[in-house]
Amino acid sequence: MPLGATIARSCRRCGHTLTGTSPGVPEARGSRERPIVQLTPSIRSALAAGAAVTVLFAGAGAAAAAPAAPKAPATAPAVATAHSPFAQLRPLATFSAARLATADLVAAAKWGTGSPIDDPAREQEVLKSVAEQARQLGADPAATTRIFRDQIEANKVVQRGLYRQWDANPAQAPTERPDLQEVRKEINRVNGELVRAIAASPHARSAPSCTPLLTVAAAQVRAERQLDGLHTVALARSLPSVCAGA
Repeated sequence: MPLGATIARSCRRCGHTLTGTSPGVPEARGSRERPIVQLTPSIRSALAAGAAVTVLFAGAGAAAAAPAAPKAPATAPAVATAHSPFAQLRPLATFSAARLATADLVAAAKWGTGSPIDDPAREQEVLKSVAEQARQLGADPAATTRIFRDQIEANKVVQRGLYRQWDANPAQAPTERPDLQEVRKEINRVNGELVRAIAASPHARSAPSCTPLLTVAAAQVRAERQLDGLHTVALARSLPSVCAGA
């Protein structure tokens, strides 16, 4: 079925007001011109969220082929006020990306030392710490722990990806080794910011709009930081537990 006919049929089913003629749709005998959809504000918001999903996750799926980040969506829903759901969710995407940036340093610090990427003792230390911080802030320790499990796995996605690159092309491997203890100080700092962002966003994270808004936020962060494919995949991996209903 032609695309125009599919769009027209979908619009008749959803009951939207239709005007004009849809190109590519043959006019039925004895019928009037087939109309097209009027873009109401609600439809525009839905399309913006859908476009953001495509930008983020299509980019993640094309990690090797498309390292350059596209421009962020021109508009994002619910950004009008400082306390809007979008404004509460945006820091979660921002600090998740900041935490991922430390994965490059961790990988460089471990490269060639025989130290494994997986470090269960360190991971439990992080989870215990963020759960305690959440309790002190009156936030949900269990939800905070779930989110940080994803953060830890996302960090390892970057480390494993870099190891593969350096194995395949040793010329790209780091020639200097960062101090892992200093790197972990930065990770701990970002962890604290992320815990505070989690504590400040319980309503936004439990709202039905959480997933589309978070996706818009992540797409904007990806564009601003010009994340390559590997880090885009990792950013998507870091966020699935943010929305309570996800």
